[in-house]
Amino acid sequence: MIASGSITAFYLFDVGDSIALRAIADHVGATVPTRFSSKPPAPAYVQYREAPVVIDGSSIGLDRVDAYELRFKAFDYGVLSVALSRPMPGTWEELMSEALTLHDNPDLARSAEAACRQCLSRIGPAVEHMRTELLSEDYVVFAISRLNEPLHADTVLERHGDTIAQMLRGERSPLSRQERAEVLRHTLSYLADDLVIPTWNGAFVYDTEVGVQGALEILEFANSQLLQFRYYDTLLDRELEGIYAQLQGPVWLQSWFGRRYTRAARHVHSLFVDVNELTDRTENALKIAGDVYAARLLALTGARLGLDHWKAAVREKLKTLDDIYRFAVEQTSMTRGELMELAIVLILILELVLFFAGVMK
Repeated sequence: MIASGSITAFYLFDVGDSIALRAIADHVGATVPTRFSSKPPAPAYVQYREAPVVIDGSSIGLDRVDAYELRFKAFDYGVLSVALSRPMPGTWEELMSEALTLHDNPDLARSAEAACRQCLSRIGPAVEHMRTELLSEDYVVFAISRLNEPLHADTVLERHGDTIAQMLRGERSPLSRQERAEVLRHTLSYLADDLVIPTWNGAFVYDTEVGVQGALEILEFANSQLLQFRYYDTLLDRELEGIYAQLQGPVWLQSWFGRRYTRAARHVHSLFVDVNELTDRTENALKIAGDVYAARLLALTGARLGLDHWKAAVREKLKTLDDIYRFAVEQTSMTRGELMELAIVLILILELVLFFAGVMK
């Protein structure tokens, strides 16, 4: 039997380029800066660069969404996380049944977005360049903090591994032995009686209440990073298409005088600087080099989410932007050089005409 635990559905939204966290309290009243929860003792410097701000749902008039308690967390790099949580059912069979209703639940996703927009209506002045279309990411965490019979992590996997794997995959039919092994292969334990199993769309946590809170925080943070890099990837794709069209457009006069390349160079350089600044802010939001457990859990979760893939894609497109900028600058320099040569030739021709006309001697 499951004595205590929680089910938490995270719905994260990219709401703007940045959020002025200190200004949020002016619009919703009391807020709580988050202090990073570490499972084992960690150095004092293992903390957020700028601590996210927690907003209770009651602050904006939303105590609950359906049967779930509601809270928001605002990250300074423009992500607003909506957390919907409820107590864990008492048996593994009930947990499986409830888990199947959570995966890809469109009604709950719509409710979470509506709550996000209601929160934005209050904190909007603190959001820089607020989005109209909200890019989102969702993640479900099933966390058990106590069983009626205390068990080691290996025993939990031995007795309930089939249920955990099927629950994390969101499948109504039992998984094959191969797929079960694939899901349970990526696990992390710090002590003998704790366990975290992250996947790309959800995670299972078996730990004390303090350990569960630390794991939830890392899982939420990793998903906020994933959401940001997805946004940058989409933004760069859209901007690169526009830049290619601008550079290839058959505008003879603008091309001759170099205006097209000059304008493209300025735009590319501005975009390169902006995206680099935002990605640096995202990547350096949390310093956990001194916390081995948190670093391992963040790395494992990032690998399961494909975070490195998205980071590499953004870096590759930033490199392409840098190449385009260099090309545009070179083309601008060549065009200006050609214009200078043409101006010199025209001056010489004018002097010759004036000489033969007797105006100049």
